[in-house]
Amino acid sequence: MSFQKVHHEAAMLEFPKNFVWGTATSSYQIEGGWMEGGKGWSIWDIFAHTPGKIIDGTTGDVACDHYHRYRDDVALMGAMGLKAYRFSIAWPRILPTGRGVANKDGIRFYSDLIDALLERGIEPWITLYHWDLPAALQMELDGWLYPGMADHFASYAALCFEHFGDRVKHWITFNEPWVVSILGHGQGVFAPGRVSHVEPYVAAHNILRAHGKAVALYRDRFQARQGGQIALVNNCDWREPLTDSPEDRDAAERAVQFFLGWFADPLYRGEYPEIMRRRVGERLPRFSPDDVSRIRGSNDFFGLNHYTTMYASLPRPGEDVRLAARGNGGIAEDQEVRLSTDPSWQKTTMDWPIVPWGFRKLLQWIHERYDAPDIIVTENGCSLDDRIVEGEVRDQSRIDFLRGYIQQCHEAIRQGVRVKGYFLWSLMDNYEWSSGFTKRFGLHYVDFPTGKRVPKSSAAWYSRLMRTNTLPE
Repeated sequence: MSFQKVHHEAAMLEFPKNFVWGTATSSYQIEGGWMEGGKGWSIWDIFAHTPGKIIDGTTGDVACDHYHRYRDDVALMGAMGLKAYRFSIAWPRILPTGRGVANKDGIRFYSDLIDALLERGIEPWITLYHWDLPAALQMELDGWLYPGMADHFASYAALCFEHFGDRVKHWITFNEPWVVSILGHGQGVFAPGRVSHVEPYVAAHNILRAHGKAVALYRDRFQARQGGQIALVNNCDWREPLTDSPEDRDAAERAVQFFLGWFADPLYRGEYPEIMRRRVGERLPRFSPDDVSRIRGSNDFFGLNHYTTMYASLPRPGEDVRLAARGNGGIAEDQEVRLSTDPSWQKTTMDWPIVPWGFRKLLQWIHERYDAPDIIVTENGCSLDDRIVEGEVRDQSRIDFLRGYIQQCHEAIRQGVRVKGYFLWSLMDNYEWSSGFTKRFGLHYVDFPTGKRVPKSSAAWYSRLMRTNTLPE
């Protein structure tokens, strides 16, 4: 598999001084140690152990065994000259039942990891919630469908600020609430595995409320003396109008507002997009004045995860919109959008089209709609069919992917978009949720039966980029 390379003259683009380069992971995908160190069960522990939920029948019980190998993994980061590392804390490792008495072993693990990173000059960026909700909160309270979850999350966040905030200056409350809402509570393909046309909007609403409470607490009690920043990270694919017709342009805009505006509009404007309020009606909850006061203006930076692009158009007469908009943000029936791709677009092994220019257009859309916020690209990368050949993994296709997307990021910066950092997904191959171990996104190849890590060609390429702050050839 090979991707079209960008022109040579575009290959030596220099990025702004102090641009943040990093990689990212999440706790359930790499840690393992699922029943060690006092950790409680998460909803993903239960979901992965449920027959038929994971494509290859595997679990994240061991994953990459990072829980035992974290010092070696930090050494890998140091060897490639990593500047920043984004990882998540497993809530049930800190609070086994989601509330109550903190687990000292869990706190020690993350404290030691943070210290190991700082010793190598690597800046820790911490995500507080990357989908692994303590199972007790799901079973006892109905998880994110319960309004009181906002208070439980804020209490958990306070523990993390208290124990780690002296050394951690960048916090992310939630990673991709769209995934929790749509895949977890709408389509049922991710934990907790629920199927509904109502629950996604309720879960999203309570996550936003939880974010607002955690940020208010951080700003009130910790931010002044710890000097950190805090934000929520959203994911969004770009939607390009299939034609220049007003109907298709409206469909594309509607699709992006249902995907990204759903979560970003409350953060920057204090309410859901008007198109969502009109189309979803009473199923879309309303924020109280107190909620609005906490949520609006609660992002110190705009965190963005981006992977792909699709065309959007108005569905054909009589077409089933659930099939036409499969994979779209929000509930398909509420959007009236048809999605499609160009047959000439190459795809990753996730079946996601490779469309670098869509990245730039999304960055520009965010810049214009939300009044030029500082943007941190918290995830971007690709899954490929990587293999070890004669002891090496030559993933030129990943290098070509990264070059294309990072070039478009640079172009957005040149046009005035305030992109301040880029985190590549992922540091290493890991457990890809319902796809199990069948997908490889990493800069380091992981032989899952043995846990052995092998740097890929892309690791050396990315290392040069970080060292020179210039896009390599």
